[in-house]
Amino acid sequence: MKNENVESHDQHKRREFLKSAAVSAAGFMIVPRHILGGKGYLAPSDKLMVAGIGVGGKGRSDLRHFYESGKAEIAYLCDVDDRQSVESRERFPKAKYYTDWREMLEKEHKHIDAVSVSTPDHTHAVSALAAMQLGKHVYVQKPMTHDIFEARVLTEAAKKYKVVTQMGNQGASGDGVRQLVEWYDAGVIGDVHTVKCWTNRPVWPQGIPWSTEKPPVPKGLNWDLWLGTAPYKDYVDNLIPGSWRGWWDYGTGALGDLGCHLMEAPFRVLDLQYATDVQASVGSVYVAFGKRGFFPDSCPPSSSATLTFPKTKKTKGPIQFHWMDGGIKPERPEELGANELFGDGNSGILFEGTKGKMMASEYAANPRLLPLSRNEEVKVKQKLDRVPGGADGHYAQWVEGCIAGYGNKELSASFDKSGPLTEAVLMANLAIRVADIPKPRTNRRGFDYPGANTKLEWDYKDMKVTNYDEANQYVKREYRSGWSLGV
Repeated sequence: MKNENVESHDQHKRREFLKSAAVSAAGFMIVPRHILGGKGYLAPSDKLMVAGIGVGGKGRSDLRHFYESGKAEIAYLCDVDDRQSVESRERFPKAKYYTDWREMLEKEHKHIDAVSVSTPDHTHAVSALAAMQLGKHVYVQKPMTHDIFEARVLTEAAKKYKVVTQMGNQGASGDGVRQLVEWYDAGVIGDVHTVKCWTNRPVWPQGIPWSTEKPPVPKGLNWDLWLGTAPYKDYVDNLIPGSWRGWWDYGTGALGDLGCHLMEAPFRVLDLQYATDVQASVGSVYVAFGKRGFFPDSCPPSSSATLTFPKTKKTKGPIQFHWMDGGIKPERPEELGANELFGDGNSGILFEGTKGKMMASEYAANPRLLPLSRNEEVKVKQKLDRVPGGADGHYAQWVEGCIAGYGNKELSASFDKSGPLTEAVLMANLAIRVADIPKPRTNRRGFDYPGANTKLEWDYKDMKVTNYDEANQYVKREYRSGWSLGV
């Protein structure tokens, strides 16, 4: 990545460029982009300098995939938990390591091209937006954000700062979703009016009280930084690395974990954007005979939600979109044999059309027409290009998009696509959260759950529930003192 042939005049221009607060360059090893061809441009011979925020678990896997593209260098690593970051530090020993992503961006932004964010959901937006404001391309794990407001901000920021973006729902780059689009566009199942998605998630505890025990914070974990934007609470065990998903302060439940993977295909097939209403029901937890527990900090053990999407250019009418989790499944379609696998056994997607049905597994893998015999009979010409490497090619696609520069390469899950998808996932969570809030009866004998019996009507332009104001507190949460989204 050295550029030994740049003349002194250009070197002077480079120094002036790096002084600018409006745009970040890629550092001393990369030729200034405005000299080579505009903001966001890298010379074809250059490698993308990537910084990882959250480098354990999924972050570790993401960084490995970026590196294996052969077009990226993992230059910086950042994690609040030294225990979780061990493998990434060993894999990329030359990468400089930080605990606080704010410090990393402040000190190293001139040497960074792109940032990968794989932290718990509640810190996705603050770190991703800070990077975007510095002109950095971003890859953000699903769901894109914790709140609807954050999702809208990041979607608009991608256009404002002209950066290349990708959400980590790798099934968006798979062959399966493209096959489903081709079948539908060819009229194989007629007009779709109903979609059903389901999953066995959560596979972590939900519907439980917060622990009253106060163990010491493990060595190597910066607990305050891990909490980030969330309200302060004392450290508890069994939250890190993965069970934070079941707590509303940090995660977004089963929908946040699998919703983007399962709902992405219907969004692409039917050209869905913003829902008009949503209703939900949740699994109850009883702590004694006839006594229902109330654990507002924790996501419910199971839930179902139904969203209505308006007619699109690819449908003849509105679409009813059903979500089920916690092991709840829709009724088996009559076209499916009694012993034939529904979805992939744990999760699935079902499209119901006027002329037939089609289904797929998680990530839209293994797409099938129903009855299964149709898959041997129906032949539709391939019209959509496949992403090299399929779902695994999702990572290299982003790397190559960053190198090509903003607007020069279409990505499977850029924020203009992932933003509305994330908002739909989080909108369903609005209904799930209010469905579990008890209200004392006027006679003081027991409780009612009015949210569970209300269809939330949604104004997507103003990001507001118009008929049940209590839900709006979850559209945009208040950050802990000292944290700001920076808008």
